Amino acid sequence: MTIRVAIAGAGFIASIHAKAVKNQPNAELVAVVEKFEDKAKPFAEEYAIPNVYTTLEDLIAASTADAIIIGTPNFLHASQSITALKAGLHVLVEKPMALSVEEATRMDQVSRETSRILMVGHCWRYDREVNWLREQVAANQLGNIIRTKGYGIHENWGPKGWFVQKDLSGGGALMDMGIHAIDTVRYLLGDPDPVSVYAQIGTYYGDYNVDDTGMLIIRWENGTVSYIETGWWQPHSDGPEAATQLFGLKGYGSVFPSCLALPDLEHDQVEVIDNGFVFPREEHCEQEMYDRQVAHFLSCIQEQAIPNSSASKGLANMEILAAAYKSGETGKVVWLKDA
Repeated sequence: MTIRVAIAGAGFIASIHAKAVKNQPNAELVAVVEKFEDKAKPFAEEYAIPNVYTTLEDLIAASTADAIIIGTPNFLHASQSITALKAGLHVLVEKPMALSVEEATRMDQVSRETSRILMVGHCWRYDREVNWLREQVAANQLGNIIRTKGYGIHENWGPKGWFVQKDLSGGGALMDMGIHAIDTVRYLLGDPDPVSVYAQIGTYYGDYNVDDTGMLIIRWENGTVSYIETGWWQPHSDGPEAATQLFGLKGYGSVFPSCLALPDLEHDQVEVIDNGFVFPREEHCEQEMYDRQVAHFLSCIQEQAIPNSSASKGLANMEILAAAYKSGETGKVVWLKDA
């Protein structure tokens, strides 16, 4: 079965998704939805896409596609996803899945009502090194994990355009980069629910109405506490995007660089596990990660399976983001459930 896939958007992330679809043996890239012709035409030519539509409604009317990948600015994610789901399309939507918890909740609801797949592009769940560490945690190599540290930072760099306009993006560095750190550690821990969030958030590096600096403390239902740094234009970061450190009762594990350090206190030595990964790697956000993400999306469509990065997991991340922004405004811990 060949799945006909359309892409909404013609920017950087849409190009990554287009390459990923082209790399799948069971998919055909059939259309691009982009209202700006000067972007749509060269995009379609570069990826040999036969159909170009200026609106999602035009795509739906043409019955061209079975699924769509939404790589448009954040403010369009909810409306385009809901429209596509109601039309019978399966949807892979970029992160963050929406501007608010309310929008994300509605998206999840429509996905259930229509029995269509709604998957969120939390790409690090499909990275080879992140999954290596997830396997170590699942095998109890580290024991009970007490605390974690994670990073979602652009070092000496920050975006422009709609990213720095709150009505279009929903927020700044926390929405853009912090969500990578949040979802990565949650995945590594086995997707526990958050109990509370405390955050210090500010704007220091640019003249815009969104955040560019943040520090979060998340307490999970399993008792683990996560510390996360997020930002744009930061002069230094202790790790690249999605870098995560896990501190357990039996040892230490990290991704980027990816390693395990297992102490043997009885013999006063530490075993360091050599996993063969090279750090830093040539391309941190590897194309293969996105290829695996799209392959998983297609597999879920064929098997009517719940995605690893499902709408409900995306919704949980949106709840954490909302709590972090509220905490940043009030200076208080925000409780998401009873301790």
